Amino acid sequence: MSELTQIQAPIRDDLSRFEKVFRNAIRSPIPLLDKITAYITRTKGKQMRPMFVLLSAAINGGINESSYRAATLIELLHTATLVHDDVVDDSNERRGFFSINALWKNKIAVLVGDYLLSRGMLLALENNDFELLRIVSQAVKAMSEGELLQIEKARRLEVEEKVYFEIIEKKTASLIASCCAVGAASSGAKPELVEQMRLFGTYVGIAFQIKDDIFDFEDTRLIGKPTGIDIKERKMTLPLIYLLNTSTASTRRHIINLVKNHNHEPAKVHEVVEMVRRSGGIDNATVKMNEYIALALKQLDRLPPSQALDSLKLLVDYSIKRNK
Repeated sequence: MSELTQIQAPIRDDLSRFEKVFRNAIRSPIPLLDKITAYITRTKGKQMRPMFVLLSAAINGGINESSYRAATLIELLHTATLVHDDVVDDSNERRGFFSINALWKNKIAVLVGDYLLSRGMLLALENNDFELLRIVSQAVKAMSEGELLQIEKARRLEVEEKVYFEIIEKKTASLIASCCAVGAASSGAKPELVEQMRLFGTYVGIAFQIKDDIFDFEDTRLIGKPTGIDIKERKMTLPLIYLLNTSTASTRRHIINLVKNHNHEPAKVHEVVEMVRRSGGIDNATVKMNEYIALALKQLDRLPPSQALDSLKLLVDYSIKRNK
């Protein structure tokens, strides 16, 4: 049995039910739109976020129809942000498939993203899922703020560690946090338990992003992907911030110059990667990542034992300690 199959075991039938709700939610009488949404359905990933929703519901009172809508609401939001991100980043590929903007151009892709967001809102409103909509709307707000804060700070390439964590909590962790919060809320959990699950998801999301940062500096032979992509995009990752904070003023200026002005020169990017590796930046980030994993799992300590709880813990391990 694969690890993913083991994780999905207690919610396998529920994932199938979610799939039906999701497909129904994105159907449209407009032929072009229906064609595009069918393509989106075929190219979806491993359903990590719906799994977080459904497992969070299962351990906090049980999965019900509201839980399937909660998972659908999250997936609609997440898919919409990916479609919009591909337009912003001018990306032609997503999960090994052509992106929506690559196949149907930017204008249609933006409209499709808007459609997905509106379908999520309507699904919640039509079923009086006001608390679910509130939680997810807060995530949309936080993700937008995080992205804009990152753009603002990246211009100077002088992001402090405190600001870095503020950015990733908003940009990345808020979505995982909302998965766990809406899962608990959909099952009728008390507000304090919903908040506990939101904290759990926040810590998981932060650890997830730190792991993503570490990938950019790991050995290509181990992870099967080129290193230095974040440097080329001038992203301030935790290992790079550590290097800058532990360097002399002259070395710091040299690094900033390389990232700002020579980020498309392979030799210069490699130089920065090697400096990060030698600085202990990867080890420092790994320690921080493990601290957040421990904080996340601590939020689950008071919950009663169950197969769903075991699966949720395995899902944390699977989503973070992965090869990209």
